Amino acid sequence: MIDQQMSLRGGAARLPVRPRTGRLLVLAAVFVCAACGLVYELELVALASYLIGDSVTQASVVLSVMVFAMGIGSLLAKRLRCRAAVGFGMIEAALALIGGSSALVLYASFAWLGDSQYALVGFSLAIGVLIGAEIPLLMTLIQRVDRQDAGGAVADLFAADYVGALVGGLAFPFLLLPMLGQLTGALFTGAVNAAAGGALVLWVFRRDLSARSRWLLVLANVSVIAVLATATVLVDDFERAARRAVYGDQVRVAVQTGVQEVVVTGTDRDSLGLYLDGRLRVSARDEYRYHEALVHPAMNGPRARVLILGGGDGLAAREVLRYGDVRAVTVVELDPAVTRLARTDPALSELNGHAFRDPRLTVVGADAFPWLRADHGRYDVVISDLPDPGITASTKLYSAEFYGLVAEALAPDGRLVVHAGPLGARPHTFWTVEASVRAGGLATRPYRVTGRYAGFAASPDRGGGEDREREDWGFLLAAPGEAPRAALAAGGPEPRSLRGRELREGARAAAEARLPGLLPSTLVHPRYWEDA
Repeated sequence: MIDQQMSLRGGAARLPVRPRTGRLLVLAAVFVCAACGLVYELELVALASYLIGDSVTQASVVLSVMVFAMGIGSLLAKRLRCRAAVGFGMIEAALALIGGSSALVLYASFAWLGDSQYALVGFSLAIGVLIGAEIPLLMTLIQRVDRQDAGGAVADLFAADYVGALVGGLAFPFLLLPMLGQLTGALFTGAVNAAAGGALVLWVFRRDLSARSRWLLVLANVSVIAVLATATVLVDDFERAARRAVYGDQVRVAVQTGVQEVVVTGTDRDSLGLYLDGRLRVSARDEYRYHEALVHPAMNGPRARVLILGGGDGLAAREVLRYGDVRAVTVVELDPAVTRLARTDPALSELNGHAFRDPRLTVVGADAFPWLRADHGRYDVVISDLPDPGITASTKLYSAEFYGLVAEALAPDGRLVVHAGPLGARPHTFWTVEASVRAGGLATRPYRVTGRYAGFAASPDRGGGEDREREDWGFLLAAPGEAPRAALAAGGPEPRSLRGRELREGARAAAEARLPGLLPSTLVHPRYWEDA
């Protein structure tokens, strides 16, 4: 038995603390290391979802690779059991350095290389191997401290491990992320990890270490903490350099809200770019084309009460408020920081025509899905200006259930308009949205408008530059009963670029490109995926 083997080596006799105290110190180290390990895991998932998109895929990659690597680490740790103390100390130093710097390196690979997928897999493997090696070595150490049966030791270790994971899992979203951010939070976690592992070995098990091993561990841990501390001091400069690499030299605003990262570029309204979580949502070069095509066809009919879902930038509201017979506009935006920016940023507020100063407009800070479940009356027009369905967090806002709620909020002769993604580049996604709208009880009229640049608003990709070929936007006009016509309102304000003939041709082109037989996306069975 393991405890018998440990007793032959002297049991607790060579330790500087009593067995019970030593056991508690080992379990405390297990608790801290487990919390740090889960923070590394969550940080990889969160940052990869932001940089790469599709949080379900990124979480699956990180978790599956890390669990697989933990098994490899457990097997490799068998070779270190004869020198468990020094082995555990070195593993914790390596884990602190790799885990603590992982967010920094991941963001750097995205900013300067344009791809962080390989870095994500590499860090998941390395961190998983090191975490997997912890438990076998800790099992040996706890038996070294306090002679108890193997079953009891395993129970104590896993209890401390699971409670530590709980604390780490809660600390990441509620403390580390809002207070320190992803980069500094990971660096701080690494420093705590190194301190906990080094303190345990260098104090409790110092008599098991040779002079050379002791100095090696001191040097390793001091070096790791020094590197992480230096990186923490320089992290703001790093972020600014990385943002310039991603967004260019004209970054004016960069803020991490409780919902997303918001970045504004450009010096004035004509060069403005608005990025949400690294994705270009608004470009002053062509936003008018998008918002005119989104809003004006839906305004052909009764339009006294208008509901805008999303659209916190105020640009859809700008077009709606051009109609003098509109009595009330409600904007439901999840992130209040976006609407605050749209009110106060000089360039963005000028671009949206100071829409938020109009007394007819009301802003609601809420998630559109639960907000629609409450009764807010009937609307003549509902405009869905939401993030792209290819972004996992947005799939519920493109589900059949969501459109069923929208149908209930529409007046009998009301209209819904939905941006459904580029029809030419991603037809499967577009027609899945169309099937979902129909499943919600509405008749649809698809249409497309060309004349946008790649990398446009709501694309799930960061996109390209001005040298790329112009592409299209795809929209769905829907209503209870009969499908509405794709036409401009008679007597309404004249759009800057959109014409009735272009709308009719866009509707005809969309009808000819229909993909039949696609099933709707639902809450329990989302069907959106990136077209090849």
